[in-house]
Amino acid sequence: MADKLIIVESPAKANTIKKFLGGSTKVVASMGHIRDLPKSKLGVDIDKDFEPEYINIRGKGDLIKSLKKEAKQAKKIYIATDPDREGEAIAWHLATILQDESEKITRVTFNEITKKAVKKAIEEPRDIDVNLVDAQQARRVLDRIVGYKISPLLWKKVRRGLSAGRVQSVAVKLIVDREEEIEKFIPEEYWNIYANLSDKETKKQFEAKFYGKDGKKIEIHNQEEVNNILTDIKDAKYIVDEVKRGEKRKNPAPPFTTSTMQQEASRKLGFTLKKTMGIAQGLYEGIKIEDRGTVGLITYMRTDSTRISEEARAAAKEHIIATYGEEYYENRYYKQSKDSQDAHEGIRPTYSDLTPESIKDSLNKDQYKLYKLIYNRFMASQMSAAIYNTMQVSINANNYIFRANGQSIKFKGFMTLYVEGTDQSAKEEEDKMLPELNEQQELKLEKLDPKQSFTEPPPRYTEASLVKALEEKGIGRPSTYSPTITTILDRRYIEKEQRQLIPTELGKIVNKLLTENFVDVINVEFTAKIESDFDEIAEGKEQWKKMIREFYGPFKEELDKVEKELEHVELVEEVSDVPCDKCGRMMVYKYGKYGKFLACPGYPECKNAKPIIETIDVPCPKCGGTVQVRKSKRKRKYYICENNPKSCDYISWDKPKNTP
Repeated sequence: MADKLIIVESPAKANTIKKFLGGSTKVVASMGHIRDLPKSKLGVDIDKDFEPEYINIRGKGDLIKSLKKEAKQAKKIYIATDPDREGEAIAWHLATILQDESEKITRVTFNEITKKAVKKAIEEPRDIDVNLVDAQQARRVLDRIVGYKISPLLWKKVRRGLSAGRVQSVAVKLIVDREEEIEKFIPEEYWNIYANLSDKETKKQFEAKFYGKDGKKIEIHNQEEVNNILTDIKDAKYIVDEVKRGEKRKNPAPPFTTSTMQQEASRKLGFTLKKTMGIAQGLYEGIKIEDRGTVGLITYMRTDSTRISEEARAAAKEHIIATYGEEYYENRYYKQSKDSQDAHEGIRPTYSDLTPESIKDSLNKDQYKLYKLIYNRFMASQMSAAIYNTMQVSINANNYIFRANGQSIKFKGFMTLYVEGTDQSAKEEEDKMLPELNEQQELKLEKLDPKQSFTEPPPRYTEASLVKALEEKGIGRPSTYSPTITTILDRRYIEKEQRQLIPTELGKIVNKLLTENFVDVINVEFTAKIESDFDEIAEGKEQWKKMIREFYGPFKEELDKVEKELEHVELVEEVSDVPCDKCGRMMVYKYGKYGKFLACPGYPECKNAKPIIETIDVPCPKCGGTVQVRKSKRKRKYYICENNPKSCDYISWDKPKNTP
């Protein structure tokens, strides 16, 4: 008979915890959720004040019997599921199933799976936090109502099998709106003039950019304006007007939150959100390390906080001073965002002595990459600022002003270890040196280089930039970003091309139907407000059923109105210019599991259907045939000759170029 029974979600987590607790302690896994709403029906009794109708998840019968048996034999039961709302809900469901042993049950949580953290949690058990459970129930019930009430409209008007999710639909709307911005964008012409100048003594050359005239900035819009300026500065002397020297400090980024980890792993490692969270889950639950056994390498990976424990800060200080020197350490605290729940620490390594290089042989390639990113980001967050020497030069040419900026690194500080990426580039800031210049010094003009440019449309979202936008707009929470984007990709409402998220025709149709008919639900502000309401419930400031009641009244009115309005609306199918080769009717575009295809409108009399073959207007470089565009299993585009493999073997990831 076990003195203590500890229940966690996963076998990996169970294995890590087992080694910390000897004696008669047993650790078992619930394998995630054990009860949920049924899939076959709404599962929410609206007439009984939105009471959820939970059932045991199919296939978990034997596991439930086993858990009940273990619970009966134990003297004390600790439910140690994850330290967030989802984990609290799983704990509550487990307690419900094991209610015959309710007097033995208690709840424990830990932010990291280390011996010290686990033992401390067991010494300080608590009751299940009903407020956190209610916040999760509110989300589950509200999302179920929205999804199960709106989705049938999509079945009738678009096709069966489609579904509408509250947060997912808003994410699709953001992507569709951005695509419309891009399509409507009209490029505007603008010009820059670059002066290639040199110091007459040292012969060192540098580039200065046109700024304006008489101290005022001038924007150049066309060739005529460029020519006027070039005429005015023809034969001008280039005199250094002003030299400003200074220093610039660059501070490190804070430790990772879920959102910033997902963004940085996308930018620097090319990981999808789903992949990042899967690897992080493994690092958190435990990896077998040579000479150390199974070790939880990082703190809990679903968090919106950058707060760090004093113990972790002290360990970082010791490591930084020992590795880099005293001047590289700086005691830093990071301000929390106003929307941060701050329930857990930021994401950090659990042991400062386990450097990425020291455990590289125990990790697979992707685990090593992500662990190194987390480890270095955390250590850098406690390091000194990087210091640059800066130089700003203003150059006068017949009262026209050119400017040049230069910088050189004086002290690398945290940049010795880590530099934060951006959506455009993850490269370290480069030194850009200028020669030593003095005021009133005359420079030699080597060349004037006018360059025409056009304004560009806003960029399409990537997974990283969409997560950033969702977070900034208050849509979703750390646990929802990855499943949200994964869901809309799986439903083929959007597709990914070279990391960019593009709405499909299906996504545009669904978005149009939802945004035109459910203005108050598929709405950024409304979705953000709902998230705030969930937070209020988690803090015990709001009753979850009251919140659902207030939502459901207006929603039901809107739903009834839309159902009535759409009753006689038939979805007009898009007709192609391809005749059916069986009956001659013009085929129509349909949407299936794998995207858009051509089908005969005479169904069921004529069941002819065919794939849509995309081609490009560049001939095959080998045989001159038509080049088709296809997609690999991972949705990556590739180019193949129509004659492959019969008489031509042309196939390439890169689009062929039209050569004369």
